[in-house]
Amino acid sequence: MGKRKPRAAKRTTIADQLRQAIEDSGESVYAIAKAAGIAQPVLHRFSTGERDLTLTTADRLLEYFGLELTSRRKT
Repeated sequence: MGKRKPRAAKRTTIADQLRQAIEDSGESVYAIAKAAGIAQPVLHRFSTGERDLTLTTADRLLEYFGLELTSRRKT
């Protein structure tokens, strides 16, 4: 019987982080959508896990919440 590799910790996706930001904001999906310039049904379906976002929509949410992508690579 071979040795098993230890499971790597599940990385947090951008979608996970955005959903968490929506939840943590305490604001309604409607208010966030309106302020970020996103259609409310799109944001609702994303926040419930029914669909993904386009990069343009994700970018609007990142800007709204003041989030940014950073590199974790060591050069």
